[in-house]
Amino acid sequence: MTNSHRISLADLAKNSEKILLKGSSRELDSQHTPTVEELTECLFFSPGDGRIWLDDQRMLLIHSSSFGLLRREMIDSLGLDKSRDILTRTGYLSGLRDAELIQKRWPDSDPASIFEAGTHLHGLEGVVKVETIFFEFDTEKGLYDGEFFWHHSSEDEEHIAAYGIGSSPACWMELGYAIGYVSGLVGSLVIFREVECQSMGHSICRVVGKSAELWDDIEDDIRFLNVTTNEADMRIKPDTQFDKMELDTPDDQPKMIGVSAAFTAANHSLQKVAPTNATVLFTGESGVGKELFASMLHKFSRQTGPFVAFNCAAIPENLMESELFGVEKGAYTGATSSRPGRFERANGGTLFLDEIGTLSLAGQSKLLRVLQEKEVERVGGVSAIKVNVRVVAATNVDLRKAVDKGEFREDLFFRLNVFPIHLPPLRDRKADIPLLVNHFYHQFCQQHQKAPSGMTQSARQALLNYGFPGNIRELQNLMERGVIASEEGEPIDLPHLFRNEFIPEDIIYSVNHQGTLSHVDDKKASTNSLLEYITQFVGGEDHLDIEKLEQSLLQEAVDNAQGNLSEAARRVGLSRPQLAYRLKKNK
Repeated sequence: MTNSHRISLADLAKNSEKILLKGSSRELDSQHTPTVEELTECLFFSPGDGRIWLDDQRMLLIHSSSFGLLRREMIDSLGLDKSRDILTRTGYLSGLRDAELIQKRWPDSDPASIFEAGTHLHGLEGVVKVETIFFEFDTEKGLYDGEFFWHHSSEDEEHIAAYGIGSSPACWMELGYAIGYVSGLVGSLVIFREVECQSMGHSICRVVGKSAELWDDIEDDIRFLNVTTNEADMRIKPDTQFDKMELDTPDDQPKMIGVSAAFTAANHSLQKVAPTNATVLFTGESGVGKELFASMLHKFSRQTGPFVAFNCAAIPENLMESELFGVEKGAYTGATSSRPGRFERANGGTLFLDEIGTLSLAGQSKLLRVLQEKEVERVGGVSAIKVNVRVVAATNVDLRKAVDKGEFREDLFFRLNVFPIHLPPLRDRKADIPLLVNHFYHQFCQQHQKAPSGMTQSARQALLNYGFPGNIRELQNLMERGVIASEEGEPIDLPHLFRNEFIPEDIIYSVNHQGTLSHVDDKKASTNSLLEYITQFVGGEDHLDIEKLEQSLLQEAVDNAQGNLSEAARRVGLSRPQLAYRLKKNK
């Protein structure tokens, strides 16, 4: 077993930072958040782009029989032990992420309800119905003890269909989920075991969970979890290879973040070409991060020289030649000294030519000569200067079409198009939006010394479904605006993020309390009316009345909830007493 496939028992992931202290199932109250209804409404559908979300995590809806086929073929080809190993770790990661979701979404909920939420989520995700017998925990001591009944186990159904009744429990992925969820909350390893299982002929699955030190022997459990142990430190951290892709950069530098297939494909292409000297052409819309990709390409290359960026659209045509190739003293009026151009300054490194499609035909001819001869001649100079520069170009226009129109030289195009890498727009990278939102949220909270209490669900859903014509740059701007406009201790909501941007018309479906799909017309109507109120101040002479805006938002929430203050408070991310106080204060 290699270290790269182990789950390290080191520091717990971020979701254990909030201490839940002591508690037990005796303290459970069905009215405490997160309720089953609140958890249900975190599951929503975006039919237009083929994605399902649980809060900010993408989910999959597949046939149980298809999962059963996959499970059976894994067992037949890899064997029982290896298949159990993989499925247990898969469930473990899912449980750990759900624990993080619950703590982040409901940071002020009572501890017992946080633990119980995992049982509801397991059912909501269609895996198993969990009946709690009892549980108790003490996170200060890292202790947990609990017992549960599992009904309608999806894994049992598929296992029995394939292999019949056997002598061993078969709910591997479900056990992994329980271990990940509870360990993530307790802050130390909690082992769950099936002491009865339908796959063994029992009428129900009975599951017992205890802190690792409360079991006599956990070697078999550890083996299937694929973890390393340390008697001095029994804490869990998810293997980073299963988490988000975030290329290492200094803390004050932009980061490349993403898990989507489109991002991963571009990243793999970058890492393949980086160690070579090949010319690279980045294509994609404005704001997709072409310069960031170019700088990372340089970072992973073998070059020791500098990375020099040059925007071809930002320099007047009459200065283009001197900026790129340099100028000798006295070459023209005002040239009081000699200075190198961008090619010389990038010698031994990388020259990034952004918006290459804006170069004039004359500028294209001179650039082509430098690429062919690998030498430059300064304006007013009499001799050529050899340069060793890797050229990386970027464009947001289709250069092939520009060639067909006679606006771009075909020979230069082929010189630049040695290794093209297309960077997709953010609307095709929706799986990356939650990661980027989280990154920018923390970045701007720190930068502007602000402390909002997260983001409302409606704000997150709007960002997931927004078209982002400005791509990542626009998302970055929206998040910075939202952090700045937010109130201390209050969540960022739609009015904080959007000003005169077009709010998405696409309907995002959520699951209502009855378990059926419904669209969020009430939220959208509230948003539109608020936006109409806000936009009258954009570019106008009136002053924005924050109290009036808040009153309008809260009153609409109450009206849409038909006077139910608890429901209205939930919709705007407040407690019922907070909502009542604000309504009274603003009257």
